[in-house]
Parts: sequence; structure tokens; C-alpha cells
Amino acid sequence: MSVDAFLTPANWMEGGAGPRYVRLRRRIEDGIARRIFTPDVPLPPEREIAAMTGLSRVTVRKAIQDLVERGIVVQRQGSGSFVKATGQRVEQSLSRLTSFTEDMARRGMDTQATWLERGVFVPSPEEVVALALPSGDSVARLSRLRSAGGRPMAIERAALPLDILPDPLRVETSLYEELERLGARPVRALQKISAINLGADEARLLNLEPRDAGLRIERRSYLDNGRVAEFTRSTYRGDAYDFVAELRLAKRQD
Repeated sequence: MSVDAFLTPANWMEGGAGPRYVRLRRRIEDGIARRIFTPDVPLPPEREIAAMTGLSRVTVRKAIQDLVERGIVVQRQGSGSFVKATGQRVEQSLSRLTSFTEDMARRGMDTQATWLERGVFVPSPEEVVALALPSGDSVARLSRLRSAGGRPMAIERAALPLDILPDPLRVETSLYEELERLGARPVRALQKISAINLGADEARLLNLEPRDAGLRIERRSYLDNGRVAEFTRSTYRGDAYDFVAELRLAKRQD
């Protein structure tokens, strides 16, 4: 059914209960459930919905705002109103040290990477401290947007000492696969997870709105000799991940 036919008042307005904006909101919700309105495709502009339904622009605006407040529709400045994507949430264990590629492969999901930065750089003060770099050393830095199933999931920014990753350009998909080839795959890590509101640049990359919920994860990964091999700062979309940890009751003497 076309959007025009779906919103024709004769098909739904007569006999409905509640204010007109509520009936329109329910009709749009029904259209979302029936995939007449799909995620990441803009809804018709308010003036077009008003023309299709014979309702006033004020009524249409109120119905759309109701959908926004319910988290069903998002408004993007300059682009219009969109049905909010409700993709599958990924359950991520905090007890296993794996790569993004490995995590998604276990779920049968194809991964994509868009490189934002890759090469050898002068380290930042934070990277010098985290990696315990000698004065004057450079750092291998890898920054990329990670996607799964065509959906942007996370922005990863990793820094490693050059004697551990001499040529960052060799990393095509999985960083940990390259480190394993080099005999320098980390065996444990410490992570710090913080709730954040996304900045404008991060939101744009993750196809979200500024100040949407996100997760900031800072990780230091270690070799079996105790040396820090990797310092990673990642930003995850807050609507895509559930982090899970198994907890055990501590012994009384602990």
C-alpha cells in the first residue's frame, strides 16, 4: 500500500477514539509496524501529511512530536523526521578479550571498517603514559569506524608501540589477527567503561544525534610478560550494546 493510500482518512479516521493527533499517531505507529514507514527513510513532510489526511499542520506536528517523545521517531535538523532504527542489541562479555571482528563473527554478522586514521604518529601525552613509551618514540595509531550488518556500531582508536606493530598499514581487518601473526597478541586487559553523551562528530559517524547516549571504553591490553601492548579508546552507540560480566561471591577472608 502506498503512503498516500495508507493515510487517506476514510481508511482509519472515522470511528476512531481520542483526539485527532492521537489517532494520527496511532496510524503512523501502525504504518511502522507494517513496514510502510521504515527506519532511516524520512517520513513525509508535515505539509504533505496534512494534505493526505486533511488535518491541520498543528495537528500533524503534535502527532509527530508525540512519536518523538515516545522514542519512535527522531528528528534530524535539516533532514526531517525518521523512524528510529531498532537494530539487534549485541551482548558483549567483559570476561573475554576478543576483537570486534571475532565478536561479530561468532554472531554470524559481517563486519565493515572505514579507516579514519592509520599510520605512524607522534604520540599524545596520554599515549606516552599509557604505553610507557621512551622519550622520542613514535606510535602506531589505528582509528576506524566499525560496522556490523551495515550498521555503524563503534569508533575505535588504538595506539601501539612500534616494536609491537611496526607497520600499521598491514592491518586490514582484525588488529588481533595481525598481532597474533607477529607473536604479540595481548592475553589480558583492563577496561574502564563510562556513560557519555555523544559529541557532534561521533554522532555523525554513528548515524545518531548529538547528545544521544553512548559508551566510552578505555582499555589497556597486556602481553603475557606484563607489558602494555595496546591502548584503545572506543566510543560505542548506547542503543546497540549490553555489557555482561559474571560475578562470583567473594570468600569471607577476601
